[in-house]
Amino acid sequence: MLEQMFPVDAGKDHETLRRHTLTLGEQLQLRPAIAPVDPTAAISVSVDSTYIRSCEEGQRHLEVKLGNAETDAGGRQVFAAVAGSETDVVALIGRTLDSVGRTRATVLTGFTDGCAGLRLTLTAAGVTAPPILDWFHIAMRLQHLEQTTSALSADTPARQEAKAMIVAEADRLRWRLWNGKAKDAQASIERIRAVIHHFRGEAGSRRSIAPSRKLWTALLALDRYLVSQADWTVNYAERHRAGLRVGTAITEGTANFLVNRRMNKSQQMRWSRRGADLLLQVRCAVYNGTLGSAFGQRFAPANNNQPTLAAAA
Repeated sequence: MLEQMFPVDAGKDHETLRRHTLTLGEQLQLRPAIAPVDPTAAISVSVDSTYIRSCEEGQRHLEVKLGNAETDAGGRQVFAAVAGSETDVVALIGRTLDSVGRTRATVLTGFTDGCAGLRLTLTAAGVTAPPILDWFHIAMRLQHLEQTTSALSADTPARQEAKAMIVAEADRLRWRLWNGKAKDAQASIERIRAVIHHFRGEAGSRRSIAPSRKLWTALLALDRYLVSQADWTVNYAERHRAGLRVGTAITEGTANFLVNRRMNKSQQMRWSRRGADLLLQVRCAVYNGTLGSAFGQRFAPANNNQPTLAAAA
């Protein structure tokens, strides 16, 4: 089973496999990008960050920067590196872009969750156009607001009317943001604030605070987020109708299968900066199908869209 799962001729001892995997990671750090034959007209690159537990003294967590580079033809490559490790994240993104066909004429579109550090990373990697604030993170905040709104009390006529108005304004707020009218969103927020006093004194349960308090907190957080990120919002509806990407939901999925599921969630292990980074280089290479025969690859790329029989044909 180990011989089938691990593309290395390193025996079955776990320490041997570990050393061999880290050696592969070191080789992959210095491996140049192999550009495809056909150049790519447009590439969407999204970056995000997550955290894993650290075993190093004085540090509880290590930051992992990761992302995807997608072409207009449907090609995709993933990348990941531990912040502060020997792997240069900027150079890694550059190699990934080159590996999917970047040229001087390629149109590059960046997506982030609004983190200033990630925007600077994209700029340093050559994505000079202002990165777009992805719709996924906006939608998550709106969903939290809508869920809190639905839990408001309607035990009096005044509260019933106020709740109906808040629900309508929350829906209108989503429409405005989706259609690129982030600056008009302040009007909806102010209208919700104007009627929230009707829920003053609303009782909470024994295990949670009152829904109106939760709504007020969510509203303040959303307001601050939109004010700070208004310059990076776009008309998401227009991009969606044109068949263009509007968010980094796929990057959230990448973080889950590449890092969180095996290295963080429900896992008790802790990681050194070097060990986690080198393992990520190997995992990305396996997914991208770039380990190559020189590293003992015995299987198709993990992101291969073609069934086995079709590839063999």
